[in-house]
Amino acid sequence: MWRKTANKSLRAFLIIGVIGVLVAMATPNNKYFEIAKNLDIFATLFKEVNAFYVDEVDPKKTIETGINAMLASLDPYTNYIPEEKAADFRTMTTGEYAGIGSLIGVIDDKVIITMPNEGFPAEKAGVKIGDQITKINNVPITSTSTSDVSKLLKGKPGTTVKLEVLRNGETKEFTITRSTIVLKNVPYYGMVTENIGYLKLTEFTTNAGKEVKQAVKKLKAKGATSIILDIRENPGGLLFEAVNISNVFISKGNLVVETRGKQEDWTQEYKTLGAATDTEIPLVVLTSSGSASASEIVSGTLQDYDRAVLIGRKTFGKGLVQTTRQLPYNAQVKVTTAKYYIPSGRCIQAIDYSHKNEDGSVGKVPDSLKVAFRTKKGRTVYDGGGITPDIKVEGQYLAPITISLLSKAHIFNYANEYFYNHASAPKLEGFSLSEVEYDSFMTWLEGKNYDYTTKLEKAISKLEANETKDPMLDKIKDKLEILKKEVAHNKEKDLQTHKEEIKSLLEEEIMGRYYFIRGEIACSITHDNDVTEAIALLNNPNKYNSLLEQN
Repeated sequence: MWRKTANKSLRAFLIIGVIGVLVAMATPNNKYFEIAKNLDIFATLFKEVNAFYVDEVDPKKTIETGINAMLASLDPYTNYIPEEKAADFRTMTTGEYAGIGSLIGVIDDKVIITMPNEGFPAEKAGVKIGDQITKINNVPITSTSTSDVSKLLKGKPGTTVKLEVLRNGETKEFTITRSTIVLKNVPYYGMVTENIGYLKLTEFTTNAGKEVKQAVKKLKAKGATSIILDIRENPGGLLFEAVNISNVFISKGNLVVETRGKQEDWTQEYKTLGAATDTEIPLVVLTSSGSASASEIVSGTLQDYDRAVLIGRKTFGKGLVQTTRQLPYNAQVKVTTAKYYIPSGRCIQAIDYSHKNEDGSVGKVPDSLKVAFRTKKGRTVYDGGGITPDIKVEGQYLAPITISLLSKAHIFNYANEYFYNHASAPKLEGFSLSEVEYDSFMTWLEGKNYDYTTKLEKAISKLEANETKDPMLDKIKDKLEILKKEVAHNKEKDLQTHKEEIKSLLEEEIMGRYYFIRGEIACSITHDNDVTEAIALLNNPNKYNSLLEQN
């Protein structure tokens, strides 16, 4: 025991000693002097705090806090990854992990199965959406932390886990053999009209390019003469998969992205390497403010080559490249090493983290500093703020009653009840609730809490709260009471006013019970404004072609 402690002390002493030597060797004007000096200060400071602080100091926690604070001063994407978080990071970048293959969430203070991944152990064993997890390996689940429960469900491939769930008041037990779970990058593709194909890309993990290529080929085999590629809310991922996906629509040897960094090794060009699947088929790419990084490489590249029309909202604006570097004791650091530039030469990074305000905040690149670039056909595009779509479509916003029904899990719970009362699965495409079925949902809601406050009600409450500050309000008190009565919401009326919106979300949840994530996506696109706009454009070749010509 003494020897182990002595070795640690000796190691710390040697580290401090080496830092001291560096300080002695460096000149005051040298950058390395500043590095060595401040490392010496940090090591000595921690030694003093550890020795004299009134309570016991946890060295791992304290130093990790310091590391995270240091990295946070750079940008949000430069992160420290300790050994115990390496598996989660690997899952995020590769889309692979070992477990039962199911998403979980907390509903009504219970840990609930929210989506088994189709074709993986949980789904094959018979686990259903809505099952409440009560025990794992005979240990009662008392925590509502999904990360804690997830750790219990994960394990080495081939090992088993015993799962006890509560379903409709009945206890069910499953013994599930864990396996390697490989998440799909393209969870759904299908035909939205007789000749327009649609595919949803949610990730940029390994094989994303292959999945997109296969989906395009299968859609063409089904009769697709044009394609909608949906990358909305896709946060990005592997850079080389962005190149592979671009290569599906752009021929071999064309530049997709260039990275430029401080180190010469990080300045590289990435070009398409293989034959394209189709360089001519009309293509629409759907974007949103949640489309970032690799999603912006793909959408920006296709725009720069005038290969696709972009529809939706401006993308996030993340033009920074991260590289993972190994650290001692199996730790890692994900560090921003370069910025990426798409074929027109523009960098789409929206925030300049190198110039922060005095309070530490950062602002987006102002319009006055944005630079104009040209696409292959001469269209004007700009840098410094994400990718701007060729056709802008306003986002769809939910009514307060709909938000309340979602947040209180009434739509989720009703979908479970519907599923168990309707054994026969409806067709994947074209499902719609009848008027009678929607009336049944309204009846089911009776007595349940789904109260909410509208914007007008909030405004009136805010006005009343200022009554003591503004005596003029006394003169309009009676009128204010009349206004309150007029704007007071009626829940039953709102259920009818926003019926189509609520009904569409019910349909998505119900289809998820039968077809999992495929069902939710297939149902959602039938009442999607962006998809409707894309179909209209692809059915109008003259307008489509004119949008890709010089402006």
